[in-house]
Amino acid sequence: MTRNCRSDDRADAPGIRDESGFSLIELMATMIILVTMAAFVLPFTRTTLSAMNLSSDARNLASGTALAKMRAAAYFSKARIYVNLGTKTFRVERWQKTAPIGWVIEGVTTTLSSNVAFSFAGATTPPPNTQAVIAQATGCLDNAGLAVAGTACIVFNSRGVPVDALNVPTPDGAFYVKADQTIYGVTAGAGGLIQLWQNNVVSNTWALK
Repeated sequence: MTRNCRSDDRADAPGIRDESGFSLIELMATMIILVTMAAFVLPFTRTTLSAMNLSSDARNLASGTALAKMRAAAYFSKARIYVNLGTKTFRVERWQKTAPIGWVIEGVTTTLSSNVAFSFAGATTPPPNTQAVIAQATGCLDNAGLAVAGTACIVFNSRGVPVDALNVPTPDGAFYVKADQTIYGVTAGAGGLIQLWQNNVVSNTWALK
């Protein structure tokens, strides 16, 4: 009896090569295409992630500043947004008027993203109708009234107005964060208005966000 020779029988027969799959040349060509695409895509991805981190940090900083203003009114005392420029952290604190008297931390301490820093390098002027000269807010004071090095604070009185060490209303409250060529500024005007700004150092112009 004879048996029909099927295609799958031929594939199993000795000496007959199965040509399914990819050749080495095809695999190498595919790898080259993927590497070339990655070379174009990755820089855009990093730039996008950097911009997203900066925007998120700036908005969190603005929210923290607004929260400090509300805490001052709620406790009928002073409250502040405390920034440590070196460790790239910020938090809200309120002044406790009863024993133990001093600054009390409200909530958690927030750390900036790894690619974001407290800086305004590249910007030569402050946002319009804010500070006279661009600068981070003045340094924080400890419970004894002594300056804390490497810090910046915006302090609000119980009416929600930013004040200096002598409790005089001040328009100089501002924080600046930067990544790549973009700067965000959070300002607190003498009347208590909190605003978020963006600056591209190439054009060096501020725009409200």
